[in-house]
Amino acid sequence: MSESGVPVRDASTVILVRDGDAGLEVFLQQRVKGMAFAGGMTVFPGGGVDRTDATADIAWAGPGPDWWAQRFGTDEPGAQALVAAAVRETFEECGVLLAGPTAQTVVDDPTHYREARGRLERRELSLAEFLAAEGLVLRADLLRPWSNWITPVAEPRRYDTRFFVAVLPQGQSADGATSEAARVAWASPGDALASWKAGEHVLLPPTWSQLDALCGFADTAAVLAAERPITPIMPTYTPTGDGPPLTDFPDNARYFAELPQLGALGGR
Repeated sequence: MSESGVPVRDASTVILVRDGDAGLEVFLQQRVKGMAFAGGMTVFPGGGVDRTDATADIAWAGPGPDWWAQRFGTDEPGAQALVAAAVRETFEECGVLLAGPTAQTVVDDPTHYREARGRLERRELSLAEFLAAEGLVLRADLLRPWSNWITPVAEPRRYDTRFFVAVLPQGQSADGATSEAARVAWASPGDALASWKAGEHVLLPPTWSQLDALCGFADTAAVLAAERPITPIMPTYTPTGDGPPLTDFPDNARYFAELPQLGALGGR
């Protein structure tokens, strides 16, 4: 429970990247407007950790929960749940499955598991049950830790969100076949920021910050090779005045300086 009385829920978000003809591209979703959290916003795939994500009997390849716990500043059960949630949410929200028949392979056509994907999204099936039934291994080695943002105290819904980055596996495609997305697209980080400045979509500070950071990488190999220090970032609200209303996050003044005028957002 936070000091505001609003419980802070663990969440995982995955920044899915690929190499496009003109350089690095990132997968983005515009959430449906009716969503209770960040409705209408442009985001990366992700969501809250489910209690079943901490299930111990998951076939696992790559860095273990102890390694992830150290990087994300949590305990091992919590770290396992965060990684499992990252894999589950990515599959639910865009059909990309970071798992394979062995510790060295990855599923080449996740559409074979369309029915299971729907059951996962409806919470009729846990990730551990799905992987066990299909004989699949969770590929934690395909993920990299990226950042950690915590929702400000004043918000009615709060999340302690760990951001991961992953490269789109060869042969797989990301889609918008989820009830949570109104529109999906691949874009370069620079183009995504340019369209935000033009008022074509809405970015909350955490999404803006990740896109801004990704502008410094030429390709997916550079992203995967990055060693990023991960320090929790929790923006705070400040009294109305001459400065930005939300502070304590990197380049907050620049975010508000580049924020589109309200009229350009078309009522969003």
